Amino acid sequence: MALLDRVPRHLFTHRGWGMIAAGGIALGAAHVMGRRDLLTLSVLLIVLPLVSLAGIRLIKPRFQVYREFNPSPVETSAPTVVRLAVARTGNSSGRATMEERLPPRFGQSPAFRFPSRSATGGTSRYEYHLRSAQRGQFLIGPVTAEFTDPFGLSLHRQAIDDGDTLTVTPAAVVLPLTGLAGARGNDGITATRIRANPSDDDVMTREYRHGDPMRRVHWAATARHGDLMVRQEESVTTPEATIIMDHKFSAFAGGSWAGVPGQAAQHGHAMATSGTFEWSVVAVMSISAHLAERNYALRLLDTGGEPAFLRSPSAPEPEVEEYSGAAGLQSISESLAAIQLAGPLHGRRENPLYDLAGRGVLGNTSLGRAAGGREGSIHEAGPEVFGDVLMDKLSAHRMRGPVIAVLGAVSRMEALALAPAAAYATNAFAIIVVEKPEEFTEVLEVLRQGGWRAVAVAPSAAVAAAWNQFDQEVAVPVPAAEVRRGAGVAQ
Repeated sequence: MALLDRVPRHLFTHRGWGMIAAGGIALGAAHVMGRRDLLTLSVLLIVLPLVSLAGIRLIKPRFQVYREFNPSPVETSAPTVVRLAVARTGNSSGRATMEERLPPRFGQSPAFRFPSRSATGGTSRYEYHLRSAQRGQFLIGPVTAEFTDPFGLSLHRQAIDDGDTLTVTPAAVVLPLTGLAGARGNDGITATRIRANPSDDDVMTREYRHGDPMRRVHWAATARHGDLMVRQEESVTTPEATIIMDHKFSAFAGGSWAGVPGQAAQHGHAMATSGTFEWSVVAVMSISAHLAERNYALRLLDTGGEPAFLRSPSAPEPEVEEYSGAAGLQSISESLAAIQLAGPLHGRRENPLYDLAGRGVLGNTSLGRAAGGREGSIHEAGPEVFGDVLMDKLSAHRMRGPVIAVLGAVSRMEALALAPAAAYATNAFAIIVVEKPEEFTEVLEVLRQGGWRAVAVAPSAAVAAAWNQFDQEVAVPVPAAEVRRGAGVAQ
């Protein structure tokens, strides 16, 4: 048996190799002894495993696989249960050894026998657990089956499905209450004026209608128009908030780079991200959850004014920029799962920061050449950063709610371009996440002079502490661990 363990098992079983060995011995004995019957036996012993090998490759058992994740999508560091149902669809029989292929980050791939002891109706059911500490989209599967011929002589291994994608979303951090809501109140409710008959001359009144109470008559407007005018009705409306998300690779290039296998890894690539960018992703998720719980309608834009998730591989609706309710928050969460830093050629779904072999090229002159620029240079496509496109969108929702910008490293010129945007919001907040916050004092001052309440933090700081800075002018502490919403684990 020790000798048989050394022979390759991708063609024959131990029994098959044993028969071939016995056939070889019989063939040698027939040659020495001149016995025809031993020759016949040796041919039979050698040919039978070969015939079974050919047969098992021509007539392959067929299986059907159903895979389910619960929950799906799942937050980082939270477990998800994977349920597999495998059924044989052909007339073949016999047992098979199956294995679920997993990305390396999930550890050893689970293996199981088919059919299972608890198989019912020809369907075997299996269950195992997965947990990921990093966000992304991961291919789970396919299931590979290794089965034998009816005589147990030959082996064949094949994938019996294509696998399914598991989406791991960033977990939100519980944020403290701040003065973010301003006049709208922390409960997300506000009384705003709704015009019944809009007028360029008087947007606060309308013509009298039968049944209107006389106490609402606006006498000054009545004298001015010559007709009886009444004040407009007040109605409770949903407040709005705009979140500006920075995902330029030049803004986050100072952090430590990590290759995160995900949907972008289909051609050997890895997700382009950094420690500072991962912090900003969690911050955007946390702020979105914080506002959604207070009935805010959310609008997410990038620094150029385009939809924030336009190029996210995991976005259910990449061109959407407005979200509301639980469904909207879920869409934001899924969109953030595989969002990555955008660089030159970022209109393509592939990751431009990694070559086909999966090697990072950030900081290499090949990145500049890929952009079509001079060697060592970096060019970014898309709308102008903090330009007219963004300002026009902010102006269209003037004074309807706060604007929150989660940024990477911005220059003084970019800060000067962004500063006037505070005039379009009831409150303007900016969080700059960089490795060395002390180097951005001038940028913060430019934003504050424009009306922004701005802070700069390191990625080691707690998101909740950074958020609390908007109400308390104190240093942001660096915690040992941070508890995320719904995960119940420390990162």
